[in-house]
Amino acid sequence: MKSDFYKRTKIVATIGPAVATKEAIESLLKAGANVFRLNTSHGDMDDHREKFKMIREVSKKLDVYCGIMVDLQGPKIRVGNLIEEINLKNGDEVIFQHSQNQKTPEIIPVDYKGISKDVSTGSKILLDDGKIAAEVIKVQDDKVWAKITNGGILKSRKGLNIPGSTASLDALTPKDIEYVKFAVEMEADFIALSFVRKAEDVLLCKKYINNMDSKIPVIAKLEKPEAIKNLSEIISVSDCIMVARGDLGIELSPVEVPVYQKLIISECNKQKKPVIVATQMLESMINEPIPTRAEASDVANAIIDGADAVMLSGETSVGKFATEAVKTMSKIAQETEKSAFYKFDKDFEVSEDMALTRQAIVFGADKMLKYVNAKAVLSFSHFGYSTRLMSKLKPSVPIILVSDLEQTCRKMSIAWGVCAFYKKWDSVLGEDMLLKIDDFLINEARLNKGDYVVITGSAPNLITGRTNFVRVHKIGT
Repeated sequence: MKSDFYKRTKIVATIGPAVATKEAIESLLKAGANVFRLNTSHGDMDDHREKFKMIREVSKKLDVYCGIMVDLQGPKIRVGNLIEEINLKNGDEVIFQHSQNQKTPEIIPVDYKGISKDVSTGSKILLDDGKIAAEVIKVQDDKVWAKITNGGILKSRKGLNIPGSTASLDALTPKDIEYVKFAVEMEADFIALSFVRKAEDVLLCKKYINNMDSKIPVIAKLEKPEAIKNLSEIISVSDCIMVARGDLGIELSPVEVPVYQKLIISECNKQKKPVIVATQMLESMINEPIPTRAEASDVANAIIDGADAVMLSGETSVGKFATEAVKTMSKIAQETEKSAFYKFDKDFEVSEDMALTRQAIVFGADKMLKYVNAKAVLSFSHFGYSTRLMSKLKPSVPIILVSDLEQTCRKMSIAWGVCAFYKKWDSVLGEDMLLKIDDFLINEARLNKGDYVVITGSAPNLITGRTNFVRVHKIGT
């Protein structure tokens, strides 16, 4: 069996200074990376454009369909530029006010205009990833008075979180909109939308994409308490979900994150949407060649919970052991997928919001696998709709996608268990086509003569119609 199939859980690797060469990108792909994330919080557009070109060039060289995700910075609130570092101690009273630069020592500037509107007495304000905490004691005009409850050294441009109180924030900033244009121009495969709070945020992003004559899938990053309250609605309008545990653990509490992670994954699987688990998965590998046991368990448990993909951030973008981190994550995935604990409920509810015929086809195909001891599902699909549905069933065998669109092949880089092939095979399924399929399965997919596969596709043409048939096929007969 082709090595691509051994790891069904997909890996998202963030590109940064540590892997900013073709050689490094090639190394990550060979180690098991499936999607590359470009974090627009760092670097400029020319820098990201160059990374795009390198990724596409290396992918073509290796003949793999690697996805590229443009991750929008979103409305991240930050402290302005300080005159100098501030040593904040427990009990200190401070004043926050909207400004880009500190003008007087007693006032901490914040780059968010709505700070005085979105807090009230008793509200929490968290700084520098939650390392520093304050409680609001008074709001007057455009100023916010607060008492420090957990002190520390505050530096310029550190992040600021107001848990549950960011109603005045726009879903997309002007910078985000420019990067949506950039993503469309560069034919990105995914756009990740940060700090999603409600379904309307996702729909607004999709509106901008559609207005640019594009259909790039939107990944909703869940990192706000409001998103948990609106979970079902957000998932229903999103193409994929990311459990962004960094800010989620600041806005809520680190002790709540594991339960919410399971809740989000469960709801995504119920709605048949792919889900990525992200942040600090192998954090120690930024500086160390091996992970902690707790980190290895964290990755494995996310996979056992039903995640379709797991993500590396600093581990690859700035880490000393980027390739080793991807290899390690890949090995964890392979070991987890072989375990007896890796089992899923196949009694999914039929969704009235999805094409009933295609649901029936993929559910039927999954049931047929065990009766003939099939070695793979062969899914012919133009846009990949039925292939994604099959992926969410997590069948016991690999899913081989054959599409006549390279964009579809790249978009399947996030789909669990799918290995994509680009073929111009939009033809009637006759004897000649079956011979061509057999040759492909033996010589490219590395299956054997006599193996059974379950084929799904459309008729009369295999690819460009809507999936409407399922067939058991014995290779070479």
